[in-house]
Amino acid sequence: MLRITRRAGERVIVGGDVVIEVLEVRGAMVRLGIDAPRSVSIYREELWLEIKQENEAAASAPDQLPALPEGVPTLPEDLPTLKPE
Repeated sequence: MLRITRRAGERVIVGGDVVIEVLEVRGAMVRLGIDAPRSVSIYREELWLEIKQENEAAASAPDQLPALPEGVPTLPEDLPTLKPE
């Protein structure tokens, strides 16, 4: 991991097209500004981990849904028809 010390107003360039600027330092809080192309996804770590976990759960879900209980209509022709009065 590269560790860089920056002060408010200073920037770091990543890959030539992503600019990260330290906007403000107040105690233990640091505000960053990120300028990147729209094609670059930027997430806070806690959101990224949540999205990753949900994607893994979806990918490991069964390919088929469980069978419906007996007597539950599955196709429109199995549904009762309403007759006009």
